[in-house]
Amino acid sequence: MATPRAAFGELIDIRPLGPALKDAKSVTLVRSERLEVIRLMLPAGKHIPEHRVPGEITVQCLEGRLKFSTPAATHTMRAGDLLFVEPGHAHWLEALDDTSVLVTLYLPHDR
Repeated sequence: MATPRAAFGELIDIRPLGPALKDAKSVTLVRSERLEVIRLMLPAGKHIPEHRVPGEITVQCLEGRLKFSTPAATHTMRAGDLLFVEPGHAHWLEALDDTSVLVTLYLPHDR
């Protein structure tokens, strides 16, 4: 069963999940014509291979720790850290702990 997405003006709780993080699933919180917001759950050791997206993105670590890498640098992100990635730039992730991140994607029309 799909989790309903937030409606205009609806509050979305993105506080840390604590012990519930271990069993939580990734969910799209908002999707509109040009914006998508996802709470991505990454169990410790999970690796997301190199990929690119057509629009700008931000990645905010809500809890846990992860490595976020680009060809230019690797960062260890912790709760409260935010990264901006320009369109088309290669990047990959690896969860060091059970981790929750908020991913915001700009969806260009020409995709």
